[in-house]
Parts: sequence; C-alpha cells; structure tokens
Amino acid sequence: MYHQAKKFFKDFPQDPIEAYKFLRDLKEKDSFKEFKENLKLPINLKGAIIFYAGPADTPPGKVIGAIGPTTSYRMDPFAPLFYLLGVKATIGKGKRSELVKESIKLTKSAYFGAIGGVAAYLCSCVKEAKVIAYKDLGPEAIRKLKVENFPAFVACDPQGNYLNYW
Repeated sequence: MYHQAKKFFKDFPQDPIEAYKFLRDLKEKDSFKEFKENLKLPINLKGAIIFYAGPADTPPGKVIGAIGPTTSYRMDPFAPLFYLLGVKATIGKGKRSELVKESIKLTKSAYFGAIGGVAAYLCSCVKEAKVIAYKDLGPEAIRKLKVENFPAFVACDPQGNYLNYW
C-alpha cells in the first residue's frame, strides 16, 4: 500500500509516521479520494474490522483452527493508513502507539482488546471462515470471519479514550 502511495504522490514521505501525517492532511482533498479509488487492494477496507491473528491449521470438521490475537503494536506502522481507508476497528492484544490512538480519534474508529492464551476457546466463536486473499501465506492469509459471542473489550474508543490495560 505504501509502495502504491509513493508512486501516486510525488513527495510521499518514506517514514511511516510522516507518511500517515501526509495522508491525514490530504484526507478530505480530491487527491486522496483519487488515491483511494486507484488503490489496488485485494479487499475493500471500508467498514472492515481487522482481527490481528494467525490461526492454526484447521482440523477436519472444524471451521477454523485455534485462533488468538497477536500483538497489535507490530501492525502500528500500517494501522493509521488502514483507518484512513475506512477500517472501522481493529482487534488484537497489547498497547497501541500514540499515532494509532490519534488515527482512531481522527477517523472515529476503535480498537478492541482480546485476551491472549484462549485461542482454543476463540475458535468456537468463529462460525464461518473463508480465505479471501493471499492464500499462499497460510496463517497470514486474509480471511473473512463470521463470529458470534466473541469476547473483546473497548481498548480505545472513537473519542480517543484509551484503556491502559496493558
């Protein structure tokens, strides 16, 4: 995604933080709208909820293998752009950077915390799972999940209030 932004905008910054600020400042301008329209992504991010997880192999007769949250902080260089592109929430575990918290507030999105160590239980909450992109990446493939009674808590709300749980 950053690679595509660098091609589209002549003066696109290399640093992820500066890149976010660059796009944030363009958010309501026609050039950003044109960038979004021309962005080549395998999925539509508008309204999406991203669960940072890498499930285990799916046992026979099951919808998905054990699936638990992964550390969200590792995704922080990319999360601000995802929020700007329409992601409504992310789910994971652990702290988020100030930049991500600012992005959540700016876009009126949210970050939900999920409890680690209960992957065997969480897979029982997944009622449907379908690989929709990057199948060759195995556990890192993008999946569309339908979940019920998935336990999570609001860690950062759309007003930027942050639960310092970690």
